[in-house]
Amino acid sequence: MESAEIRRRWLRFFEERGHTVVPSASLIADDPTLLLVPAGMVPFKPYFLGEVKPPFDRATSVQKCVRTPDIEEVGKTTRHGTFFQMCGNFSFGDYFKEGAIKYAWELLTGSLEDGGYGLEPDRLWITVYEEDDEAEQIWRDVIGVPAERIQRLGMGPNFWSMGVPGPCGPCSEINYDRGPEFGVEGGPAVNDERYVEIWNLVFMQYVRGAGEGKDSFPILGDLPSKNIDTGLGLERLAMILQGVQNMYETDTLRVVMDKATELTGVPYGRSHDTDVALRVVADHLRTSVMLIGDGVTPGNEGRGYVLRRIMRRAIRNMRLLGATEPVVAELTDVVIKTMGEQYPELISDRKRIETVALAEEAAFLKTLKAGTNILDTAITETKQSGSTVLAGDKAFLLHDTWGFPIDLTLEMASEQGLSVDEAGFRRLMQEQRDTAKADARAKKTGHADLSAYREVADRSGSTEFTGYTENHNEATVVGLLVDGLPSPAATEGDEVEVVLDRTPFYAEGGGQLADTGRIRVDNGAVIEVRDVQQPVPGVSVHKGVVQVGEVTVGAQVLAQIDLVRRRAIARAHSATHLTHQALRDALGPTAAQAGSENAPGRFRFDFGSPAAVPGTVLTDVEQKINEVLARELDVTAEILPIAEAKAQGAIAEFGEKYGERVRVVTIGDFSKELCGGTHVHNTAQLGLVKLLGESSIGSGVRRVEALVGVDAYNFLAREHTLVAQLTDLVKGRPEELPDKVAGMLAKLKDAEKEIERFRAEKVLQAAAGLADSAADIKGVALVTGSVPDGTGADDLRKLVLDVRQRIGGGRPAVVALFTVANGRPLTVVATNEAARERGIKAGELVRTAAKTLGGGGGGKDDVAQGGGQNPAAVPDAVEAVQRLVGEKV
Repeated sequence: MESAEIRRRWLRFFEERGHTVVPSASLIADDPTLLLVPAGMVPFKPYFLGEVKPPFDRATSVQKCVRTPDIEEVGKTTRHGTFFQMCGNFSFGDYFKEGAIKYAWELLTGSLEDGGYGLEPDRLWITVYEEDDEAEQIWRDVIGVPAERIQRLGMGPNFWSMGVPGPCGPCSEINYDRGPEFGVEGGPAVNDERYVEIWNLVFMQYVRGAGEGKDSFPILGDLPSKNIDTGLGLERLAMILQGVQNMYETDTLRVVMDKATELTGVPYGRSHDTDVALRVVADHLRTSVMLIGDGVTPGNEGRGYVLRRIMRRAIRNMRLLGATEPVVAELTDVVIKTMGEQYPELISDRKRIETVALAEEAAFLKTLKAGTNILDTAITETKQSGSTVLAGDKAFLLHDTWGFPIDLTLEMASEQGLSVDEAGFRRLMQEQRDTAKADARAKKTGHADLSAYREVADRSGSTEFTGYTENHNEATVVGLLVDGLPSPAATEGDEVEVVLDRTPFYAEGGGQLADTGRIRVDNGAVIEVRDVQQPVPGVSVHKGVVQVGEVTVGAQVLAQIDLVRRRAIARAHSATHLTHQALRDALGPTAAQAGSENAPGRFRFDFGSPAAVPGTVLTDVEQKINEVLARELDVTAEILPIAEAKAQGAIAEFGEKYGERVRVVTIGDFSKELCGGTHVHNTAQLGLVKLLGESSIGSGVRRVEALVGVDAYNFLAREHTLVAQLTDLVKGRPEELPDKVAGMLAKLKDAEKEIERFRAEKVLQAAAGLADSAADIKGVALVTGSVPDGTGADDLRKLVLDVRQRIGGGRPAVVALFTVANGRPLTVVATNEAARERGIKAGELVRTAAKTLGGGGGGKDDVAQGGGQNPAAVPDAVEAVQRLVGEKV
């Protein structure tokens, strides 16, 4: 039975029994604590934790999952894989143990004709939690499984929790006996290689307390509503139903191994090492395609690094198998064709997936070539020194300079019998990160000791931000620094950092620039605020200059922002949200935010995309944004539990840390994002948005820059004036400008060609006269001299060769002509065969001339070219050539 059919039967079985079919969520986890979805129940976590009320009582799914903790074990065992599909059925306060057990047994043992999987009942073994009498009784008395095939196990293998206080409960696992060829008998308690687990039924019925490990926590009581969470590994069931030895030989992976064999000539089954390599290739390429399909792009952090790592392991294993050419295109094609039946989006998104994969392969092959040479040298030096440990600084150099992943260094060093000083490598990496963070922090804090800010926070608490609803407010100075040091007072002219107990000033963050403005002290002193930062969480530091008077800690002040600037920034920030949503609508969810800056009247927005955005698409995006402005949509903000916000579809930027409650900014029915910034109240306040263009700022990341409001209007007004001036010059209408300008450029190009032709003809007309003027140096015809300035190198070369040809009589001939083009002297020298027989070589003559001109040159014995820096030295260069020819003859 093919994997796609296993999936279809699963979903159909549970749908017919009242379960809502929930499509697989993206591998990009909608959970700030996870990089990628590692289990089938992850999309349902908010329901199990009680954060959100589930919209159904029963659900089923086949969830894409990726796990990479044991990546080095991939291919070495029959059960370690990075990508897998988890079939699950879920009950939220509906059926419980007996219902879940009955469903599982019916589907596994039901006949193929009735939609089941047709497994023999007597090959199924059951494990239950050692204290779960109820589950054992159901298996034995209701289902009819013999008592000798039911085994009780402890909390480690048969009790489930999320690792934190909350829902938990016993498990019951269904295991398949693969037969005596896989080991001794005795059930899963004795041999989990022979008795392989295929389905785990989790009975969530208790609440657990805090504690470490899988079994060292207290059970606090019963859940008010009991739930079911089950998971069946599709690949494991496919292994059984397809009668193969391991998951790598199932239909969706074997075809990838077969393609790898075709590309390398190494058959599966030749040896343990080559089999492992083929399995790694198949597993990692499939995982890579699935990750790219869900919007992950290769990078050096987070999930991007996971993708980069597994792709590069696959490519390197293909190299070890003997591949010498790029292989990713053909392997990716096989994966898309194979998995596309289950996930059609892979087929529709084929072009983008291939673009990302091929770009990463090309980048890695360059890295591999350079890095391998450096690593080989380092390994040789290490062995020669008698050491068995590759130094950490060598590994760091490979990573930092050549982009060589540490995992690859570890792997390749191990193959040569060496270990790597990982501690030294990690230390250097941490030092680099600390330095970078310190540099960035210093730019924002002026190198102030952060402990001063922490003392303020400890003494006075966090700064209350009032800027969502107020432009000014009264406050108290609770902290004051002068030149980065705590101070009780500051006077006129001092550079200060002021901490208030409450402020309307927005501190730079989330891509939004800080507010500026003034702080007026009740004694008449004034501080001009130029920047606001949060060097430590919760403490807003107002950086500026005391313009008048004296300010002291404890003083009462009026903090007032520059309202014009704030409004311009708010327009830019709201426009950024609209641009983000419009780009996602046009390019798909892969156009996820990768950074932004919201400044007065303008913004830039960075997003994921493997290729440039076509101009037509950008035009459509701009039109859509401005149509939203015209709809006069309200912009609202509310504080919600993070689970509820995500359930409503709010976009959360990966890499941002969110608390339990988040601020959600909603723009009508168009956009919803988690955001702490300031915004307009209605889209009509933006006036106009003009996208200036997009460009690449790194691998897989593009940047859009745009203007908003009056700035956009001023830009278009200037463009209009420019267009009016051009239409006046060309005597045409604005819409005719492209054709008219193109026509003018074409005519100009034709004219330049004609001028070039006339000039070349004029130069060549001088050939006869130059040949006739040849001097006789002891029987050698020598032509030297200058031609008109501006003669190009090609024309000079043609002239020299033409003159040489015109010197007849079989006598030796040397032609050396000079010109000045673009302020630089050029020379071309040619000799005929008779001259070369007398030892006169063009290359030698050119080097002599070029040296005199203050430059260099070279070429063959028959013709050579050179140049220099000093046009005034041309007469001296001519004499130098004449002198050298005389010496030669």
